[in-house]
Amino acid sequence: MRPAQESIDISRDLVSLLPRLRRFALTLTRDGLQADDLVQAICERATGRHPVWNGHGRLDDALYILARTLQDEAGGRKRVAAADPRGGTASSGGAAGGDAVQQMMITMSEGLASAFLLVAVEQRNYRDAGHILGLAPDVVAQKLVAARLRLATMAADTTERRA
Repeated sequence: MRPAQESIDISRDLVSLLPRLRRFALTLTRDGLQADDLVQAICERATGRHPVWNGHGRLDDALYILARTLQDEAGGRKRVAAADPRGGTASSGGAAGGDAVQQMMITMSEGLASAFLLVAVEQRNYRDAGHILGLAPDVVAQKLVAARLRLATMAADTTERRA
């Protein structure tokens, strides 16, 4: 069975994962342009000479871990103010409601958005999310609670302003 694993071409699967990779990269970088650069680096590394996935386990897990590793190697997460003069990620397209949610995710403190995305959006359990983020499952649970509280507070603030 070894030759079949060596002939795996992840390019097709990688294309279908691009939207999810960009969302995850956005939680790591908190900037649309940096997220795009990170996704490009992930794609280059994933399709390069040294495979990041050996055919066992989930491809998206391997790519998420690669994203986290590349971002950590790049010098850590760069802080992006909520009022980015370039418009943050608003230029990345999508519906107005989607941009508001995306902006809320970007303004969360470090690590909360990634934990929320993996557990609440990607439907990962705490153990899998912890493996991807390099955290213990109980730390992921704590981050998820904090992220949900932060989102609830942001939503309440937005509702009050509209009234």
